[in-house]
Amino acid sequence: MDFNAYRDKLAQTVGRQPLAFDEAEYTRRRHEVADAMGGDALDALLVTDPADIGYLTGYNTFEVSVHTALLLTAGDPGSAILQVPSIETGPAVTTARVDAVFGYRWEGAAGAVDQMAAIIRDLGLTPTGTRIGMDRWSASLRSGFRDGLAAALPEADLTDASGLVDAIRIVKSDAEIALLRESARITETGIAAAEQLIAPGVTDQQLAAAGSAAMINAGSEFMSLQPIVTAGWRSSVIHCNHQRHTVAAGDPVFLEFGSAWHRYTAPMMRTRVAGSVTDDMRRVADGIRDIHTSLIEQMRPGVSIDTAAAAAEAALAPLADRVFFSGVFGYTVGLQFPPSWVEGSGFIARGVEREFQANMVFHLPLMLRIPGQWGIGMSNTVRVTEAGGEPLTHNDLRLTGTDHA
Repeated sequence: MDFNAYRDKLAQTVGRQPLAFDEAEYTRRRHEVADAMGGDALDALLVTDPADIGYLTGYNTFEVSVHTALLLTAGDPGSAILQVPSIETGPAVTTARVDAVFGYRWEGAAGAVDQMAAIIRDLGLTPTGTRIGMDRWSASLRSGFRDGLAAALPEADLTDASGLVDAIRIVKSDAEIALLRESARITETGIAAAEQLIAPGVTDQQLAAAGSAAMINAGSEFMSLQPIVTAGWRSSVIHCNHQRHTVAAGDPVFLEFGSAWHRYTAPMMRTRVAGSVTDDMRRVADGIRDIHTSLIEQMRPGVSIDTAAAAAEAALAPLADRVFFSGVFGYTVGLQFPPSWVEGSGFIARGVEREFQANMVFHLPLMLRIPGQWGIGMSNTVRVTEAGGEPLTHNDLRLTGTDHA
């Protein structure tokens, strides 16, 4: 049985499986994309980011390292055609709400270009001047596919449509907020499980394993980013992770976890000390709480993101010369696949003039590092509301040690 026969047999015997949202939610999202396509005078849109494809169709898989493309055409109703490698025809036909699923040979990825060109021609989209949008800044848009399609369809205008889907995804529906709340609950379960084990002599592996097991037992799917655990001087190195190191007495232990619930992730950071909290550590933790408070106050509709970042920057100022901070006070989260839970549709940073809207959701990764010594990180995932930021995770933002001081 080849992959096309496998696809058809699954469609007959298994059919489309229930998804996280009802059909109306996916229809609403696609209508919003169609409206945006009309505003940009696009005849079609090629979507290659797995999270964007999942957002628009329900497509769900753990294999996102391969070329996959969703072709949306303008009009009412427009067409939605999903192109996947042969190994992905199963997930595609059982999860994605699309008009057709086409598979190409996984081991012959170059064939995806000719197949997509033929699909586009069959839809009558190749007269001179046809505008086909794609996100040229997407990490999932292969240059071979993009350049090959341009050569195969010289009469078409393959134009940059970066940010078109992001502009829709950045505001969450009530149904999405509900999934993020469930992820937050599971994330907290994992943090709590790991936190209980913190003591001199425990390894970062043991802490990561305890947190991961707790989240999976509580219902988490495969996570978009695995649990992050660092201690002592290693917590001062950004994007370091557990690697068979033993926690020493007096080490701050940094935990950053994010469970996945129907692919939605609400991350959280917490730091606890394996011993006593020093005055210096406490000053840094106090600074983090001040930054968090300043952001929460500003995260309301109509306030510019730059205004919120400026307030957070002012709160950081007393520590700015001593600590390293990434410069990003928040990033959007929602539906994601590995290798990251960062949605990328929005960032809280200086110079971003966009205004907050209700139901935007940001993770506030407030991690301050003294190079070579230690880092303190505490965060919440926060929803924008009329009354200001509402934490979906419930972090106390307090730095305590195992001596409870």
